[in-house]
Amino acid sequence: MQPLDDTSDSLIKAFPAHLASDAEAVLAVIPDSRLQPFRPFPVAVAGRQVLIPERLYSDEPPADAVASLSPRRRQLLHCLYSRHCDGRVRQRHLEKIVGSTDPWVLPYVVRLVGEYVLEILVVIRDELRGLATPGTPGHLAYGQFLVDNPVFFARVQRQVVSYWNCYYRSGDYASFQGYPGRALLDLLRSAASDSAGHPWPDLAPSGTRVHGYC
Repeated sequence: MQPLDDTSDSLIKAFPAHLASDAEAVLAVIPDSRLQPFRPFPVAVAGRQVLIPERLYSDEPPADAVASLSPRRRQLLHCLYSRHCDGRVRQRHLEKIVGSTDPWVLPYVVRLVGEYVLEILVVIRDELRGLATPGTPGHLAYGQFLVDNPVFFARVQRQVVSYWNCYYRSGDYASFQGYPGRALLDLLRSAASDSAGHPWPDLAPSGTRVHGYC
């Protein structure tokens, strides 16, 4: 199992400081990997910066080790493994956290919106349908997170369009309007707009024409 080293220290920074002891306990059950977590990206969580790994390469820990963790610590573990290099692993762990509105969970969910696995987009879209209702916990939590991270959200919006254009527009989703990622962006922008008090910029195409994407 992984000792506390530079890699562990970087993963502790993937959560707010008050969760450091919980993160350390999680890292103690994560198997060693020959590859370091890849290129962390910064986001603001409750006014403080955290650094979330773009990819995690460790194998999943044994089931009994996961079961030994408290519910909060299992939540942190699922967050980290939602960044795993295997899309099936990402989806499996996402399904454990996508219903949470804890602020440190939200960037992990939003980052997956900007990825290419259609099944993951569908899981998030179905879980976040409530964001369309103002005043709900999810609507408020996601709205504030996105307002606090406009550059990150702009990047996610562009990635949704880019992956649709590269992989899906020649198949079942010739129009971006029917693509699950588009529905997700609409939900997220509605929450951001209400939190900001003004319409949030829509970076998605209105039709099928796309410029500047792969």
